[in-house]
Amino acid sequence: MSHKILAINPGSTSTKIALYSGESMVFTKTIDHSPEELNKFNNIADQFDYRKDIILEVLKKGGCELTELSAVVRRGGILPPVESGAYRINKDMVDRLKNNPVVEHASNLGALIANAIAEALEIPGFIYDSVSVDQLEPVARVSGMAGIERSSTFHALNSRAMAIKVAEKLGKKYEDLNFIVAHLGGGISLSAHRKGKAVDIIADDEGPFSPERAGRVPCKKLIDVCYSGDYDKRNMHRKLRGNGGVNSYFGTNDMRVLERMVKDGNQEAVLIYEAMAYQIAKGIGELSAVLCGAVDAIITGGIAHSNDFVSLIEKRISFIAPVEVMPGENEMDGLALGALRVLENKEIAKEYIDR
Repeated sequence: MSHKILAINPGSTSTKIALYSGESMVFTKTIDHSPEELNKFNNIADQFDYRKDIILEVLKKGGCELTELSAVVRRGGILPPVESGAYRINKDMVDRLKNNPVVEHASNLGALIANAIAEALEIPGFIYDSVSVDQLEPVARVSGMAGIERSSTFHALNSRAMAIKVAEKLGKKYEDLNFIVAHLGGGISLSAHRKGKAVDIIADDEGPFSPERAGRVPCKKLIDVCYSGDYDKRNMHRKLRGNGGVNSYFGTNDMRVLERMVKDGNQEAVLIYEAMAYQIAKGIGELSAVLCGAVDAIITGGIAHSNDFVSLIEKRISFIAPVEVMPGENEMDGLALGALRVLENKEIAKEYIDR
């Protein structure tokens, strides 16, 4: 019989769940959480029971029999730096995410919810490819300012899932190839993968702007804004993440709205649309130097649903390597197939030890 795996992926305003039988997804649902509901809670940790109960209710309505599950897996939250792959959810991890999180983030709830469900069913619970996956080489950590070290914060789950799929498509192993991966979503991150390790990255605050994040902005001008007296620390963070990028220009983070404006001939929209593609291509070029030009493929995903947008990127970077377009998200597959490899003894789950 195929292993049945429940995958849970909490985001800031939604929770995605999916049920897999072996490699096949048999049920999926995105649960949207309204601002009115979320505003009832003082912090993200307080949302635990609310989100867990909704997940169980949706699974029940969907006819999912929890007693048939072999494992529960969730997106890795923001932990201290960890290796790629699977980790068993243990007491150290739960305590860290519940009582001493590195950053308060919705993804931290996933391990807590998965652990509660798994413990009740007496089955294993895993995280897979945490946001905090860190495989940077020493030279990549240097920022240029003593006391500030670059860290590895990127969309590891989706990026590695896409890279593994492309490697399989090419009939090779992920560990034998070099890739540049562009995760194109509400936030954009780029990563250079050498022989199975993400040896350098461009985080969402270091490179291209995105639908809702400002990306890399001129430091001296940013300092002036910070000290203008118009913003406090929280509002500045919001200005950079959430209200930045396309949202700062047009009051929307919906790329479909921007594309309609472009097709209607709005010249400012054309400029911003092309500028985002330009910055993504520039970041990919930057990472090609990390790999000394030895790039087997460039992979784009997420906003890659838009042929027009991808073509703007491709025309600038296709000289580097073949471009593999993978529209949409691959995170749920990444979670479930990662857990399946552990259950089938093709991968060993690590034990998290808090530091």
